[in-house]
Amino acid sequence: MEVLNNLMMGLSVALTPVNLLYCFGGVLLGTLIGVLPGIGPVATIAMLLPATFALQPVTALIMLAGIYYGAQYGGSTSAILVNIPGETSSVVTCLDGYQMARQGRAGAALSIAALGSFFAGTVATILIAGFAPPLAEVALKFGPAEYFALMVLGLTGAVVLAHGSLIKAIAMIVLGLLLGLVGTDVNSGISRYAFNVPELSDGINFVIVAMGVFGFTEVIINLEMKEKREVFFKKVTGLFPTKADLKAATPAVLRGTVIGSLPGILPGGGALLSSFAAYAFEKKVSKNRANFGKGAIEGVAAPESANNAGAQTSFIPLLTLGIPSNPVMALMVGAMTIHSIQPGPQIMTTQPGLFWGMIASMWIGNLMLVILNLPMIGMWVKLLTVPYRTLYPAILLFCVIGIFSLSNSSYDIYIGVFFGLVGYVFVKLACEPAPLLLGFILGPMMEENLRRAMLLSRGDATVFFTRPISLGMLIAAAILLLIIIAPSIRKKREDVFVE
Repeated sequence: MEVLNNLMMGLSVALTPVNLLYCFGGVLLGTLIGVLPGIGPVATIAMLLPATFALQPVTALIMLAGIYYGAQYGGSTSAILVNIPGETSSVVTCLDGYQMARQGRAGAALSIAALGSFFAGTVATILIAGFAPPLAEVALKFGPAEYFALMVLGLTGAVVLAHGSLIKAIAMIVLGLLLGLVGTDVNSGISRYAFNVPELSDGINFVIVAMGVFGFTEVIINLEMKEKREVFFKKVTGLFPTKADLKAATPAVLRGTVIGSLPGILPGGGALLSSFAAYAFEKKVSKNRANFGKGAIEGVAAPESANNAGAQTSFIPLLTLGIPSNPVMALMVGAMTIHSIQPGPQIMTTQPGLFWGMIASMWIGNLMLVILNLPMIGMWVKLLTVPYRTLYPAILLFCVIGIFSLSNSSYDIYIGVFFGLVGYVFVKLACEPAPLLLGFILGPMMEENLRRAMLLSRGDATVFFTRPISLGMLIAAAILLLIIIAPSIRKKREDVFVE
C-alpha cells in the first residue's frame, strides 16, 4: 500500500506540464540518436549535461533517463531496416530483424520490438518500485568500509562483464582509477599529477572524458566505415503483427524481460549484456531454433524486451546505493552531483518527490515511445538515408559547445580532443572504454571511503574484513575473479563476446 501511495506521489510529480515536456523531449531525442548510428546515449547525455544546469533536478534526470531508454528503442529501427545497430545493445536484433525486413515483414518486427520494449519497461518500473525501498533500507546500514567494498565488487563486475580480453579490461579500470586521482588532494591540499598545469588542479571533468572517448571517437570510427546504408522501404506497411506472430513472440517477450532485468542490476551490466543473454537463451529453448538468423520473430522479441528491461533496472543500484552499473549511470551520478544531490539511499527520504517522480516518469516515457514512434517510422526511414558526412559536423559542434560551456575554457576542448584520439587508439587495440569511465567516476569515491574507513578504524586495515557486509562483498569480488580466471570459463566468456 505504501508503494502505491509513493507511486501516486511520483505520478503527481511526473505529470506536471514541464516534466511531461522534458520526458517527451528525452524519449524523442533518445529514439533519434538510437536510429542514427554514430552517436550513442553516453555521448548525448554528456553533451546535454551542461544544458541541464538551469533545470530543476527532477526535470533534468527525467529527461536524461528518457534519452537512455529511448535510445534502446530507437536502436532497433536502424537494426531492422538497415542492418546497422544504432545502439550497441541492438547488435543482436540485426540477426533476425533485418532478415524479417528483407522478407517484407519489417512492420511486424518493428511493432513487436515496440510492444516488447513497452512491456519490459513496465515490468522493470514495477521492479524498481518494489525493490528500491528495501534495498535503500539495507544501504542505510552501510559505512565507509561497506561502500568501499561495494565499489570493489562493482569494478570487479565491470571487468568480468567487459568485452574482449580480461587483461585489457583490468588495464582500463586501473587507467580510469589513475585518471580520477588527477587534481588536488582533499586532505592535504597538494596537487597530484597536474604537472603544474593550472587547469588540471581541479581534476579532469568526467563530461570531457565521456565526450572524448564516446563522442569524438565514435565520429572518427564512423568516418572510417565505407559501407553504404541500404534502406529497402520508403514506406513500412503491415505494422500490426499477426496472431501467429503474437503467439510466437509472447513467450519470448516474457523470458526476455525476466532475463534482461538481472544483468541491469549487476555492475558492468546493462542493456547490452541483457540482449545477448536473452537471445542466447531464446535460441536454446525455442522450438523454432532452426529459423534463428533467418527471420525468427522470437529473435527480435527477446533481445528487444531484454535491453529495455536491463536499461531500466540499472537505475536500481544508482538510486538505492549511489553506485553506477554502466557508463550511462555513471553520467547520471554526475548529473546528480551537478545539482548538489548525493546519490544513494538518502534520496528516498530527503527527496521523495525526485525519487518517485523519476520512477513514475519511466512508465510514462515507455508509453510515449509506443504511441509516438510507430506512426513516426516513415520519418525515421527518411533519416536513415541521410549520409553520415552531413551529420558528423553537427555532432562535433555540439560536443565542442558542450565541453566549452562547462567552464568557458578552450583548454577543456583540447583535453576532449586528446581523449577522442586516445579512445580511437583503444578501439584499434580492442580495449573497451566503458570500464575506464566507471573507474574514473568511482575512483574518487573509492578513495574517499577508503580514507574515511581507515580514519574511523585508526589505521586498522582489518576493518574491511571484520564487518560482515564488507567482508561478504569482498569475498564475492574474489570469487568472481577466481571463476573468470578459470581456463574453461574464460574461453566460454571470450567465445560469447566474440560472437
